[in-house]
Amino acid sequence: MTWWDADDEDEPEFDESDVRVRPNRRGSRPRTKVRPEHADAVEGVVLGVDRGRYSVLVDEGGPDEREITAARASELRRKSVVTGDHVDLVGDASGEPGTLARIVRIGERSTLLRRSADDTDEVERIIVANADQMLIVVAAANPEPRIRLVDRYLVAAFDAGIQPLLVLTKTDLADPSRFLENFAGLEFPVFRSRSDRMPLEEITRALIGHRTVFVGHSGVGKSTLVNALVPSAHRAIGRVNDVTGRGRHTSSSTVSLRVVGDDGTGWVIDTPGVRSFGLGHVNPANILGAFTDLAQVAEECPRGCTHLSDAPDCAINEAVDAGRLGETGRARRDSLQRLLATFA
Repeated sequence: MTWWDADDEDEPEFDESDVRVRPNRRGSRPRTKVRPEHADAVEGVVLGVDRGRYSVLVDEGGPDEREITAARASELRRKSVVTGDHVDLVGDASGEPGTLARIVRIGERSTLLRRSADDTDEVERIIVANADQMLIVVAAANPEPRIRLVDRYLVAAFDAGIQPLLVLTKTDLADPSRFLENFAGLEFPVFRSRSDRMPLEEITRALIGHRTVFVGHSGVGKSTLVNALVPSAHRAIGRVNDVTGRGRHTSSSTVSLRVVGDDGTGWVIDTPGVRSFGLGHVNPANILGAFTDLAQVAEECPRGCTHLSDAPDCAINEAVDAGRLGETGRARRDSLQRLLATFA
């Protein structure tokens, strides 16, 4: 029984107009999966990222080349935009001071250099996109060269399909020959640099026409080399601690810098120095794929072969021991196995 009598003529009447509907906090517009096509978007290349703002080069090499500042559009949500990405932009792309464009699309990536926090972490951290070369900077002394860290750089490069190069700095302080013996089986350019003399012309020629990401342990002279190749870079330079033998981090962000040579231009992508390089994201099959001659022999290996020295019936080991891979076969086999062991 209600508060009024069922026979009472004053019984209240209700209709739909009495219903109170709370407004939608997110607005009254219906959600849709249709996204704008942005047919008027302009193309650009991301040169650097700084606190949510992206430096983007538009019309690279053209008459209207300009550097603009952009933000990531909301429709990209959690998609990461990194240095080297080809992107589409809308909004004010004039590049005038105080203007801000929006990145609405990320182009297909030809390569992707990644690392993880450690070898057990499968969450990848993207370093740079669309680089085709990796220049590894190592000091012959002060600080001492770290073979295993160089191995990790090589594994990451081979996994990404990037061609490695090696620059040895401070060779006037120590003979790097013994260090280089560890990589005798690998075919990549090696440049030797002294504290008082750098082979800048040779290195520049190797960079022209490429996007080359620079990596190296803190204190090896990477920023010094970048400043010599690109005088306008003004990258901060640190020094090695006399007690710990470790370098101090000076580069705090990844940035692209144009290098100019007699035969054209290229791009140097400078990255912060690191003391660890996790490989939790790497596919070991890509490591073998970088050794094309050994990969062909490995087709005769039993299923699941690790290609390590203790692998039973490994076709690579059998071919090397029989001398079928020539004078460099053993060195290349040893380099492959060391990289596979590093990953394992």
